[in-house]
Amino acid sequence: MNKDLKSLKPEALWRHFETLTQIPRPSKKEERIIQVVKEFGEKLGLETIVDGIGNVIIKKPATPGMENRKGVVLQGHLDMVPQANSDKEFNFETDPIEAYIDGDWVTADGTTLGADNGMGVAAAMAVLEAKDIAHGPIEALFTIDEETGMTGAFSLKPGMLQGDILLNMDSEDEGELYIGCAGGVNANSKVKYTEVDAPQDDLNYKITVAGLKGGHSGIDIPLYRGNANKILFRLFRKAAKNYSLKISEVEGGSLRNAIPREAHAKVTVSKGNEEGFLKFVKDFEATLKSEYATADPGLKISVESTGNISKVMDGKSQSAFINAIIGCPNNVIRMSSDMEGLVETSTNLAVVTVKDGNADALSLIRSSVDSAKYDLADMIDSVFALAGGETILEGDYPGWKPNPDSAILKEMKEIYNNKFGKIPDIKAIHAGLECGLLGGVYPNFDMISFGPTIRFPHSPDEKVNIKTVEMFWDFLVETLKHIPKK
Repeated sequence: MNKDLKSLKPEALWRHFETLTQIPRPSKKEERIIQVVKEFGEKLGLETIVDGIGNVIIKKPATPGMENRKGVVLQGHLDMVPQANSDKEFNFETDPIEAYIDGDWVTADGTTLGADNGMGVAAAMAVLEAKDIAHGPIEALFTIDEETGMTGAFSLKPGMLQGDILLNMDSEDEGELYIGCAGGVNANSKVKYTEVDAPQDDLNYKITVAGLKGGHSGIDIPLYRGNANKILFRLFRKAAKNYSLKISEVEGGSLRNAIPREAHAKVTVSKGNEEGFLKFVKDFEATLKSEYATADPGLKISVESTGNISKVMDGKSQSAFINAIIGCPNNVIRMSSDMEGLVETSTNLAVVTVKDGNADALSLIRSSVDSAKYDLADMIDSVFALAGGETILEGDYPGWKPNPDSAILKEMKEIYNNKFGKIPDIKAIHAGLECGLLGGVYPNFDMISFGPTIRFPHSPDEKVNIKTVEMFWDFLVETLKHIPKK
């Protein structure tokens, strides 16, 4: 296993990325990386600011002869999504990422890699450090908590940045320039239930749905991968009717912006139903494996005896909550009528928990059309209202409306064509980039998002293509050399 990332080119970018892998930085736990980046800027003798929320801004003057160019803001986020395989013992708050070279890719051993958005952060650090790159005034903006709430972008104050052009380096397909993104809102649905005594003669089981690919709940949503929560509750609905299954606890999914790969439950089944129930689970697994043979061939559903279960959901609440999860919208809702192949509206039923009288379902709704986003939120609210619950919306953030007449877009298309002999694809992305929020605070920004090719972000299969990192870097350097005059 080759772990020598510094042997790759461009050396400076990979060196900084390797440093990032050694610093735990899950969302909302960015204290160490904030300090490291702050000290990095100060050591270079550059003006370095940490704002009240934890965003870091480092300002680098123009190189000689480039003082009359428009100011550029290089932007990336410091946090990463913490996801690990179930058989991997790993603490994202203390352990370094075990990154290694795997052929044409860099990936990690059993966990997310953090190329999202470590690549963008490392590139900005390499530019700040460089002495051989011509550029106008540079401001590097390193935001916090992008993955779970865009807290840094939400909290950025006007007047802290003077740039005219924002280069967001948080996209995941080299050769594509993004000029728009989806907005989003979190839907938190809650149903109260009464805990009742489990029948003394019931058999106690633990059910696990696992082996799914998961992935980014925006970028990977059109792949129609299995959702562990949906699968588990499909099983519940049938087993409750036929084998008197009663739910004690559920823990499904872990992050709102990741398609849930695993779900676990403790249940009871009435005595005398054991043989039929175990056969049902086996047959159900076979049915689902056939259903997801292409999209999610690793699906596994297991059932095993477990220790004493003393409390379960009351029957009426259980029936209502199962029906709500079955009926809750999930996956792609509508494709865009304006851009071929772009998802317009989707939702991810990301986290489901049942415990101690509280049954919760957390969804992330995405759409490039605000009215469609709120219509989908109303659908979810209606489903859980019928189950006697309520849905609270939070973390609402706007999309980024495409501007096909962007001056920096025109410039970068020409630069890319001159550099690589082809016109880059111009796209919008079904994911929440910080550009929408940042453009609201700084409406003067002319914005582009781009990056190297990253596959399966937000999952332990995350990997970044080595060749495209070099292309991304060369394109960034060439763009900085050709930023228009003020």
